[in-house]
Amino acid sequence: MAGWFPPPGELRSAAYATFANTVGGGLWTAGGALYLTRVAGLPATVVGTGLSAAALVGLAASVPAGRFADRRDPRSLRAVLQVLQAGAALMFLLVDSAASFLAVAAVEALLVTGNLTVRAALVGALGRTAGRVHVFATLRTAANTGTAIGAGLAALALAADSPAAYRLLVVADAATYLVSAALLMRLPRYPAADPAERPRTWEVWRDGRYLAVTATTSAMYLRRVILTLVLPLWIATRADVPAVVVSAVLVTYTVLTVVLSARSGRRAEQAEPAARMVRRGSLVLAVAMLGFAAATTLSTAATVTLLLASTAVYSVGELWHVNGATGLSYALAPEHAVGQYQGVTVLLNGLAMAAGPALLTAVIVGSGSPAGWLVPIGLVTVCGLAVPPLARWAGAAPARPAPAAEPVTG
Repeated sequence: MAGWFPPPGELRSAAYATFANTVGGGLWTAGGALYLTRVAGLPATVVGTGLSAAALVGLAASVPAGRFADRRDPRSLRAVLQVLQAGAALMFLLVDSAASFLAVAAVEALLVTGNLTVRAALVGALGRTAGRVHVFATLRTAANTGTAIGAGLAALALAADSPAAYRLLVVADAATYLVSAALLMRLPRYPAADPAERPRTWEVWRDGRYLAVTATTSAMYLRRVILTLVLPLWIATRADVPAVVVSAVLVTYTVLTVVLSARSGRRAEQAEPAARMVRRGSLVLAVAMLGFAAATTLSTAATVTLLLASTAVYSVGELWHVNGATGLSYALAPEHAVGQYQGVTVLLNGLAMAAGPALLTAVIVGSGSPAGWLVPIGLVTVCGLAVPPLARWAGAAPARPAPAAEPVTG
């Protein structure tokens, strides 16, 4: 595993912190729903609806957390959020009703979104010399590795299938947040912008060019549930395709993401190459989804082969989209307000991902026709082709005036 992490230094410490954090995420993702239904005694419908509602509530923390990160050391702020998340995770042990579940889930979602935004600000600080997209891609590799290992460890609790095992899973999830916080504190402090450079207002909401680019790249995140939700349901419509193919698809995707993430990050540090990477990624994603659409029209062996090949193509397209969009989100943001701008990126990405399950299951699975795939194919293609001209327009904006200085207090 050491070969998947960067050389000793700040980035390696950040990668280990991310890895520890996401091992817990993998534990909860794989076993949380079963804990809530089998131990807390909640109906599955309450769990599903509650988690969706909480995720939308959590998005409210995105921009405020980013603006706060512009005024504080993002390393220390993220460590504090990790400790609070450990407490929120343990609160699930007290859930015994729909009301208590919704309350805890909402608090946890607010902390998760705040953590994502502050992580983006920390990437901005770490990447001033190493390259922000490279740092982001490296941490994404660590995150995917941690999530996969956490999900694998959760299998122990699922195999035991006892209340004690599920409670131990929750405690282990909380412990990983504390380990992550301790690892984050090994990083140096990253000073906030000088008070004279801090924007007094919500500057990002007046930057229409940045919002246009980010809304376009974020809309492509509707496809985020393709592999985890839509494709498994699509495969299920073919009785002669083994269910194990779903696992093979996810394993193929996970391995390729871990192997390729960091390698494609350095080419998207500037706005123009990042925009071209998004466009290239959109076209590759469209080809992959055409393969998914065609998979139900072939023999069983050909269907399985096409599904796995399309998954490999999809993985590459996703990496190009994610890294290119990340490069644009930093390249087009002013240095004094990186956190605030990243908060808007987290918000718009989250809204697109929240809309994805309902929209794509309706148009693809609900229709039962390969033609339903034309909706996400058309969406990612149009958005991808629009990004380069939008990025050039955003890059041609007149220089931003110096922000009004905030009074220094304390």
